[in-house]
Amino acid sequence: MFLGLVLGSFYNVCIHRYLTGQSIVRPASHCPKCGHSLVWWENIPLLSYLLLRGRCRGCNSPISLRYPLVEGLSGLWALLLALQFGLGWDWLVYMVVGGLLIIMSFIDFAEYILPDVFTLPGAVLAFCGMVFLVGMPWQDSLLGAVIGAGGFWLLQQGYYLIRRVEGLGSGDIKLMLLLGALVGWQGLPLLIFLAAFTALAASLGYMAKNAHQGMQTRIPFGPFLSLGAMIYILYGSWLTGLFMPPV
Repeated sequence: MFLGLVLGSFYNVCIHRYLTGQSIVRPASHCPKCGHSLVWWENIPLLSYLLLRGRCRGCNSPISLRYPLVEGLSGLWALLLALQFGLGWDWLVYMVVGGLLIIMSFIDFAEYILPDVFTLPGAVLAFCGMVFLVGMPWQDSLLGAVIGAGGFWLLQQGYYLIRRVEGLGSGDIKLMLLLGALVGWQGLPLLIFLAAFTALAASLGYMAKNAHQGMQTRIPFGPFLSLGAMIYILYGSWLTGLFMPPV
């Protein structure tokens, strides 16, 4: 779990610096508002946020809740994977790809975009990791990628033909290329169901926050697709048995 927390701190750097257009190497960690350079104890995952009481030591500006949230999610993901799979190749592949999903999800929350720089290399990484390290048949991973991305492309084109507006972003299609390779074609139905269910629940909050937009309220779908994939990875076998018990 500690490694997950440390990686979560790095994910925060990736998210923030992608959104601001900065290099992930330079400058050193600093407050985005006043430029205060962080000392070592201000970089301890979760603990620093508590010690600083959620505020910058230099300018007293509030620190975004995104920082402890990303760190906590990364730590929890590492722990749950270790409990489910042990510390082997499965853990490593899911941990790395899960890190990409966390980064992309928070970028999508902020800017309604899933960057190609993460989705496309992530799809290759997911395919190679699942086939060569986890042992998934390459046909299952490839079919998952093709069916996942192809199905969402057809959905995007069909919606546009009917409504003449884009209801599904191209980033979601590329994300499905990654997720399909990760879970295989067999995992797609449950993944999509979980994503749709959680997105529907979240949409109520989005619409309440943007009541004037009503049904036109924009909702990022990438984070919920990623959540569906992560739930499937951890509990897919149990959920499949629950919804489709053996005859």
